[in-house]
Amino acid sequence: MNVSFTEQALVEQRPLLFRYALLQCRDSQLADDVVQETLLAALQSAAAYVSKAELRTWLIGILKHKIADHWRRSAREAPPLPEFIQDSESGEDDYFQENGHWNGGPKSWGDPEAALKQQEFWAIYELCQTNLPPKMANVFMLRELVGLDADEVCREAGLSVANYWVTMHRARLRLRECLEIRWFNNTKQENHHA
Repeated sequence: MNVSFTEQALVEQRPLLFRYALLQCRDSQLADDVVQETLLAALQSAAAYVSKAELRTWLIGILKHKIADHWRRSAREAPPLPEFIQDSESGEDDYFQENGHWNGGPKSWGDPEAALKQQEFWAIYELCQTNLPPKMANVFMLRELVGLDADEVCREAGLSVANYWVTMHRARLRLRECLEIRWFNNTKQENHHA
């Protein structure tokens, strides 16, 4: 096993990998699963690791493949029916009383409006980030969402330091403009009408 490649080094990269996976998957359980698969694959192929590449970069490459594998599998599989549809005969009594009234329901609904707003914001953010030029979006994501430092982003993206700073500045300006148009202006209008 390579000297710089240890189980401890893998464990230290886990938070970074999870942030990246969560950004791509938007589901913490799924993100956790693909990170686990990534770390297992890395351990199994430790001999293939070449220390010329940053461990983090190598792991993100594996993670990208695990995420892509997941989406390919899920595209081939039909989603299962919800449990109450699959077994509507036997489960019906659990949801309704004999007189037909609802049998309780969820104990806490939380704040569904706030949750919806948060989901809407992230959908718009995702749209804004998707509309960035691909190289710019990748640089921004590696720096701000994955947490790589500037030198690592430059190596990963093949940029000079000066080009990196210009790219980051332009990405922030474009994201800010898009979010102002698509989210913040709409939010102000909704609050104004309320």
